[in-house]
Amino acid sequence: MTQTTPDATTVEQAHLDHVYARLDRMRAATNRRLRTALTETDGTPQSQSERESYERMYSEDLTKFDAAEHNLYFGRLDLEDDEVRRIGRIGILDDDAEDTTLLLDWRAPLARPFYLATPAAPESVAVRRHIRTRNRRVVAVNDERLDAGDLDASTRGDVVNEAALIGALTAARTGEMTDIVETIQREQDEIIRSSHRGVTVVQGGPGTGKTAVALHRAAYLLYTHRDVLSRSGVLVVGPNDDFLRYIGQVLPSLGETGVLLATIGDMYPGVRAVGHDAPDAAACKGALDIVDVLREAVRDRQPLPPETITVRFDGYPLHIDREIVKRARGRARSTRRPHNRARSVFVRAALDGLADQHASRIGSSIVDGSQLLSSGDIADIRDEMEHDDAIRAALDGLWPHLTPEVVLDELLHDADRLRAATRGTDATLRDTLLRPPATRGRFTIDDVPLLDELAEIIGYDTGEDEREEQARYRQRLAEAQEALDILTGSAPQDLEDELDPEILMAYDLIDAEQLAARQTRRTSLTTAERAQTDRTWAFGHVIVDEAQELSPMGWRMIMRRIPNRWMTVIGDTAQTGAPAGTRSWGAVLEPYVAQRWRRHELTVNYRTPAEIMELAARVLAAIDPAARAPRSIRRAGTAPLIRQVDSGRRAACAVDAARMDGAEGISAVVVPDALVAEVSDAVGDVETRVLSVADCKGLEFDRTVVVEPAMIVEQSARGLNDLYVALTRATQRLTVVHADPLPAFLATDD
Repeated sequence: MTQTTPDATTVEQAHLDHVYARLDRMRAATNRRLRTALTETDGTPQSQSERESYERMYSEDLTKFDAAEHNLYFGRLDLEDDEVRRIGRIGILDDDAEDTTLLLDWRAPLARPFYLATPAAPESVAVRRHIRTRNRRVVAVNDERLDAGDLDASTRGDVVNEAALIGALTAARTGEMTDIVETIQREQDEIIRSSHRGVTVVQGGPGTGKTAVALHRAAYLLYTHRDVLSRSGVLVVGPNDDFLRYIGQVLPSLGETGVLLATIGDMYPGVRAVGHDAPDAAACKGALDIVDVLREAVRDRQPLPPETITVRFDGYPLHIDREIVKRARGRARSTRRPHNRARSVFVRAALDGLADQHASRIGSSIVDGSQLLSSGDIADIRDEMEHDDAIRAALDGLWPHLTPEVVLDELLHDADRLRAATRGTDATLRDTLLRPPATRGRFTIDDVPLLDELAEIIGYDTGEDEREEQARYRQRLAEAQEALDILTGSAPQDLEDELDPEILMAYDLIDAEQLAARQTRRTSLTTAERAQTDRTWAFGHVIVDEAQELSPMGWRMIMRRIPNRWMTVIGDTAQTGAPAGTRSWGAVLEPYVAQRWRRHELTVNYRTPAEIMELAARVLAAIDPAARAPRSIRRAGTAPLIRQVDSGRRAACAVDAARMDGAEGISAVVVPDALVAEVSDAVGDVETRVLSVADCKGLEFDRTVVVEPAMIVEQSARGLNDLYVALTRATQRLTVVHADPLPAFLATDD
C-alpha cells in the first residue's frame, strides 16, 4: 500500500467536485418536483393521500441523497485494459455526457472487484485506489498495486483495502454502527451477494462483522431485486431496542430507508411488550409444547353448559341443553376453522336444533297434532331466533368471540383456566406459568410468540369484520353527504335562478359516494409502515440477527412472516444465552425448509484485538473444546487487565476503569443481572453505560469492564455463553473486576 502523489489527489478532487455538483443538481431537481407535486393543478386540489404520496416519494429521494453524501466517493479501479471505474455509495450518471457513469453503485456487478481482488487473484485489476474524503474534500489517496510482485499475498490472505480497514477498526466508536461499504472483505462479499433463494445461515464468532454483512445484504438485495422487495418489503429482526438504535443509520447511509427494523417484542401489532420472564418461564413459553396448552385454552372457551339454559321465545320456554350444544360444537370443530371463524357454524347449528325444538312444540299444539310446520316455517323461526337477544347472549357465552390478548392474559392469571389448559401435564408447568395479579394486562417479550400463535388458533370473524367496515363506510358516506349539503347550502337560496347554468357546483363535480371513497383510500404509507401494522404481512426477505437467541416459538412466529422462506440468518451458537435459544441451525430450520439452507462461516475477527480474544478463547474452550475462535486481524498492544477488589469497592472500581481520562470513544460496564442496580447507582450519570449481558448483545464499545465473571457464569444454565459475549464487546481495552474468585479457566498463573 502506497500513498499517491499530490497530482493523484488533485485528479480525484476534480472528479469529486464533479460528482457533488451532479448530486446537488439532482437534489435541486427533486425539490422542484416536490414543490410542483404539492401545488394545486388546473384548480383541482389534490387529495390528502395524493399529497402524502408525492411528499413521501420525493422526500425519500432527498433522504437518500443526504445520507449517501457522507463519503460519497470512496474507491477507484484501474483495470489492465486502462478502463477506470469509480465506486460510490449510490450510482450517479453524468448529465453533461449522456450514458457516462460518474459513480458506480457499490452493489453493481462491475464494482465487485473492488472487494474481491487480491494479489493472488487480481480480477483484472491493476490498481485499486482508496479515496478518503472529509466535507467534500479529498484528504488522502492510497493505491494498492495488485501485481504479484508488489505484495506478499501469502501473508495478506484475502484482506483487501488493508489501510482503510485498520483505520476503521481502530477509530473510536460513536455509539452508532457505521457501514463497511469501503472495506467489505471477500468472505463477507460472497455472503452479501449470495444468490441462494433459501435460508442463508451466517455463523461467525464475535467481531466477525455478522451484523454488517446482514445489513449490507439487505441493501444489496433491495438494489438487485427492487421490483419485488419494494412491494413486499424486507424485515430485519434484532435482539433488543438498543441494538436497533445502534444499527439504525447503516441502511440509510447505504441509500435504503424502507426496511422495517423490529425486535420479537414488536411483532404483534397493538401490543408493546416489555421485559422478559424468569428463565424457567421463558423456557416453557419458548418450547413448542406450549402450542398444545394454547389450543386447550381456546377449547376451554367452548364449554358444554353444566345445566340446561332456559330462555323464552315467542311466549314458550326454550331449552339450550348439553345435547344441542354438543352437536353444534362438534359441527363447528369438524370444520377445523379457527375459533372465531367457526363461531358462525356453531351458532347456525345450535339455532337449527332450537328451531326444531320450538317447531315440535308449537306444531304438536295445532288441531289434533295433525298439522306440522313446513321447512320454510322452520327456517323463518330460525331467522327470528338469530335476532333474539336472549338466545344470542346464551350462545355467545358458549362460543364467545375471543381475542389473543384476553385469552393469554386470563390463562396466565387464572389458576383454574391454567389447570384446565395444562390437564395431564406436570403440575410444575402450571406453577411456572402462573403470574401474580399485579401483572394483569401486561405482556413480556416472551409472550409475543404466544399471542401470535393464539391469533392463528382463534382466527378472525370475517363476517363481523365486513359488517364493521360497512358500518364505517356508511358513516363516512353520511359525513360526505353532509359536507356537500353544507357547501350547497352556503350559496344564496335563489342560486339556481340567478347563477349562470354553466357554473359548476360541488355536487356537479363529485357525489357523496366518490367523496367517501376518497376518504377510504388507504393513507399513503411506505411498505415498511404498512407491514408494521399488519400481523399477516408476507415479507419478501427476512434477516434475523443474533438468531441464536430465538426460541422455537420465536422461529414459528418469524416463519409466518416469510412464506417464501427467503431468509438470512445471522448468529453464533457459542453465544446463545436465551434459555430456549438455538443449539443447532439444522434443528430449528429443517422442519421449515428441509435441506434448503446453506451455512457460511466468517472466520476473521475484525473487532476484538488478539489480546482480548486469547482470554475469551479460554471460555470458548470450556463451552466446546472443539470450537475454534475467529482469528483476530490485529493486536491492540494492551493486554486485558484483571483486578481483584473488595466487594464494597467493586462498583466504584468498575466505574473508574471505564472512565479513562482523556480516552476517546465510549465505555460500557457489563454486569450480572443482580448487580445492575448497584453499579448503575455508582455511575450516577449517562456517560458510562451499565448493561446486563442480554442488553449488550450485538453491541461494541472502545472499552469494556466486565464485573464478576463467576456470577455471570452462575446466573443461568448458559452462563458460559454469556461470559463469552461479555468479554468480546471491546475494540480496544478490556478490564475484569471481581471480588469473588474467578472461574478456573480465567485465573492467571500468577
